[in-house]
Amino acid sequence: MDWQGRHVVITGGSSGIGEALALAAAAKGANLTLLARGAERLDAVAAEVGRRSPGVRVAGVPCDVSDRDAVVAVLAAAVDERGPVDVLVCSAGITLPGRFLEAEDQTFTDMIDVDYYGTLWPVRAVARSMVERGGGSIVGVASAAALVGVYGYTAYGAAKFAVRGLFEALRTELVPHGVHVGCVFPPDVDTPMLAAENLVKPAETRAIAGSIKPISADQVAQAIIRGVDRRTAEIYADAQTRALARTVATAPGIYRKLFDQRVRKTPG
Repeated sequence: MDWQGRHVVITGGSSGIGEALALAAAAKGANLTLLARGAERLDAVAAEVGRRSPGVRVAGVPCDVSDRDAVVAVLAAAVDERGPVDVLVCSAGITLPGRFLEAEDQTFTDMIDVDYYGTLWPVRAVARSMVERGGGSIVGVASAAALVGVYGYTAYGAAKFAVRGLFEALRTELVPHGVHVGCVFPPDVDTPMLAAENLVKPAETRAIAGSIKPISADQVAQAIIRGVDRRTAEIYADAQTRALARTVATAPGIYRKLFDQRVRKTPG
């Protein structure tokens, strides 16, 4: 895709994968609308985009992506100011790992509100226009936890499995209209969200991850860029997650046995 002058909307654009993608897309000449809750961080990212890529148009807009009406209003204004949305990447998300029997009900509600509905509402806001124009790209950021059930992720995993299901079905409906639909499955990514997650992550969850080193947000951003360019349905940023996706589909029992063994060996 020729990114020059394209209008790219990124939710969760104030940090982590969203911030890295904003910098990468701007470097290719795209104009940006960045959505996130924190105005201060959005302003900082927008300023950095402007410093690195002078000439691109970038706006950071505070928005709670779980609020349907707010998303519709913000994206309508963005289209008025920067034209129709050519690429939407739904990167906003939260996680709070913990054991199912110890988790608060609100945790499950929050995961669905932000991780699922916070993906659904932006997609709903732009999909019709893309179909009418016969082009565009919609990318959702799921997780490796959307490929296989992991101890401690009953709330987060369920929400990300929902994102995966949405995008698998959506792809079949929109591809005939010329719209690319892709879903990203990042593993642990070195972001502020992972740092906060690690403060409360159960020991069993850590044991399942083993010694796998988190990848960088920029690595995921570059994978998304390639995925949009190649119109890829499943987007992987690392070989291990790609291998996980392939093997868990054919031999899920291997992972269940491995995870159970690591849980049993975890002290306490």
